[in-house]
Amino acid sequence: MKIGIFGGSFDPIHTGHAIIAHHIISNGIVDRLWMMVSPLNPLKLDKKRQVADTDRLRMVEMVTRHMEHVEPSAFEFTMPKPSYTIDTLNALQEKFPDDEFYLVIGGDNWKVFDKWRNSEEILAKYHLLIYPRLGYEVTIPEKLKDRVTLVDAPIIELSSTQIRERLAKGQSVRYYVPDEVLEFIERNHLYSKNEQPK
Repeated sequence: MKIGIFGGSFDPIHTGHAIIAHHIISNGIVDRLWMMVSPLNPLKLDKKRQVADTDRLRMVEMVTRHMEHVEPSAFEFTMPKPSYTIDTLNALQEKFPDDEFYLVIGGDNWKVFDKWRNSEEILAKYHLLIYPRLGYEVTIPEKLKDRVTLVDAPIIELSSTQIRERLAKGQSVRYYVPDEVLEFIERNHLYSKNEQPK
């Protein structure tokens, strides 16, 4: 089975994430897509503390339960922190030896992919699916075209950072995030400026 790994902080998950996931699964690019919540992104170690892992996973669950063949994953919660993608992929391959894993990343991450730990090993052992981001031209070397694919997904200019900033200012994020997620954020005061992450 082809399994896509769409990892991220999802702090919070937003409509753009859902659109990318839906595009990949509805076009049959992979058989299953796991939206994997990262407990600690190594490239964001200096940033403000995130909302609790369990809250971010809960929001991903709210979105994925309405999507066929798309599932939430807390797999990285059991991994050493910070979580490195190569360690996660190798652990997944060991646990599911009969499956083929595809890593889903944005064009912005592809731009700095050489900074990822053991990036050459990732390219040698796994497939990459790259979705476009505005302002990031995706160039795939000829020698990698059997391992790396640019997905013809819509360009969504929406980020979790934008959403957190709007919420901190008391501005509306309706339609930026699914209604159920918005209700959860508001009920738990997850990103209001007077609240600290749990």
